[in-house]
Order: sequence, then C-alpha cells, then structure tokens
Amino acid sequence: MYRYNSYIAKHLGQAALLITISLTSIIWLTQALRFIDFIVNRGISFVSFLELTMLLVPSLMLFVLPFAMLCAVLYVYYRLMMDSELLVLSGAGLSRFQVAMPAMQVGLAATLIAYAISLYILPVSYHEFKNMQSFLRDNYASLLLQEGVFNSPVDGLTVYIRDHDKNGTLHGIIVHDSRDSKKPPVTMMAEEGKLIQSPQGPRFIMHNGNRQEIQDGKLSFLNFDEYTLDISFYTAGENARPSQPEEMFLGDLLFPENMTGLEASRFMAEGHNRLSWPLFPMALAMLAVSILLGGEFNRRGQWQRIVVTVAVSGVALAASVGFLHLAIQNPWVITLMYVNVGLWMTMSVWWLTDWKRGPVKSPD
Repeated sequence: MYRYNSYIAKHLGQAALLITISLTSIIWLTQALRFIDFIVNRGISFVSFLELTMLLVPSLMLFVLPFAMLCAVLYVYYRLMMDSELLVLSGAGLSRFQVAMPAMQVGLAATLIAYAISLYILPVSYHEFKNMQSFLRDNYASLLLQEGVFNSPVDGLTVYIRDHDKNGTLHGIIVHDSRDSKKPPVTMMAEEGKLIQSPQGPRFIMHNGNRQEIQDGKLSFLNFDEYTLDISFYTAGENARPSQPEEMFLGDLLFPENMTGLEASRFMAEGHNRLSWPLFPMALAMLAVSILLGGEFNRRGQWQRIVVTVAVSGVALAASVGFLHLAIQNPWVITLMYVNVGLWMTMSVWWLTDWKRGPVKSPD
C-alpha cells in the first residue's frame, strides 16, 4: 500500500471508529433510559440492567455504521482539502479514483463488519436481550413485589401489595381474578402472604383474609386462614414467547416455515434488509468522496458539496427504510432495496472514473 493511501486510511479509520463509538453511546443512553423502570420499580441490580442494555449495542452499531462512515469521509477529506494535501497528491499525478481509494477500502472494511453484525452477532445478542427482557418484565416475583401499584400481569388478574418486609412477607394484599369468563369475578383480600415455588409451579399463599364473589345475584363472603393462588401462568408465558425477526438468522428469515401472508413477507423483508443495509457504509463512503472530489477545489470552503452529500445520503437511507416497510405489503419492492444501494455505488464509481473530469485542481 502506498504511503499516502495508508495515511488517509488511518485517519479515516480513526475518525470512523470515534464517530461510531460516540453515536452508538448517545443512542444507547437514550434507549437505556427506557429500561430504568427495571431498577426503580422492579428492584434488579445495576449489573443486570447494564447487561440487558448492552445487548442492544450490536443493533445500534449496525444502524450507526453508515452515518459514521459518511461523517468520517466528509471530515477527513474536507480537512485534506483545506490543508491543500489533495492538491499535492493531484500534482503528483494521482487520479480522482486513486485519491478516493482509501475511502473505499475503509468503507469496505466497515461493510464487512456490518455483515458480521447483521448475519451473526445481531440475532444472537437480540435473542438474549428478548429472553432477559421477558424474564425481568414477566417474572412473577418482580411484578407482585411492587408496592402501592395495581399490577395486571395477565388479562383478568389484578394484584395490589401495600408493602413487604425484608424476609419476603407481603402485607395488605388485594387480588381481583376475572380470568375465567364462565365464572363470576372473585376478589380476595388478605393481611399478609408469601410467594413460594412448589413442585407444581409458583404459588401465592395468602393468610388471614376473605374471598368475595357474586353468586345468583348475591354476595358470597368467605373468610379463610390460608388460600393458595396458582400463578404458574408466568413460567408458561416465558416459554411461549414468539420469536422476533431481529433474533432470527438469515436462513430462517428468507425461508420462513409455517408462515403465510403478511407474516412471511415481514420475515423475508427483514432478511433482505440484513443483506442490503450493510452495503451502505461503503456506498455512502463512495458517494461522499465522489461528490467532494467533483469539480474544482475552492479555498472558500466546500460547504455546498457537504450539504449536497448529506441530502443525497439522507434520501438513500430514507428510501431504504421506506422500501423495507413497503416490501411487507408488496414483495416485489425487495428488488428496489438492492437497486437503491447499487445505484448510488454505480454513480459514485462513474463520477470518480469520468476521464473528462481529470484530477482534483484549483481554480487558481
């Protein structure tokens, strides 16, 4: 590799890495705040909270990589222009394509990283994220131990706990059970209770309370010393959690089993998005460098070309997201997902290799 090539590629790689980490961290922080409820109301440890939210990093990084490459190319090549380094390279006889080669090489490396995330790291991390989120959100202990809140863990069941002590005993319990539509609703109140794990599944044991229900238009009132409520539906709900497209591998998305109609189209669209989106880091790098190197160099600044680059890149990315949603209803739109990214790459190569434009030059 020529020295100028490694010099530019090094600065591009450093800028792309810094921007990727910065943007990913900012978006991760905004996403992590959505799960602060797990610490405040559900009592999980900060380590568990951090583990849960860090599983989102691969999906965020995959989204950020195209923007990072675009910003890195704009920053590095603009600085090279302002320092007249590109004019020196042009004076040495380098063509636009040769000057742009480092951007394409770093863009290719970013695309390979994006494919590694898209095809393997993302489904693995997102699967773990959904499993952990489901456990923390639906775990019966964390739900029923919330104080002063009317919890509805499943349709038809509402639980209220006034407070609980350090040994796990619950106080001031109200349970309203209307899960069975064929039977009248039942309301139970108890002075205290406790959660236990029996061989048949989790149970909610209540002490010193009463059970109320309407039978034949009359109120039936029953006092009890101990009453057992079956809450094994929690564990059943965890095992029955449906898989999301983001946590499935490419083969399962492109060839979904036991699916038809919109559900199958949704999975196929996500599969093709896994193949087309990772191309954007290289596509936007090529697009940015081709626009910046087009025309004559002007010391008064290149802000017009930067604005054009950002605008065109925004259109390309917005079109990709739009085609993804349209492909669910119209499978033929999947072709446009590849045409979109391929079109900008082809135009960038043509712009860089157009012999009439020659090397970068100054109007002076």
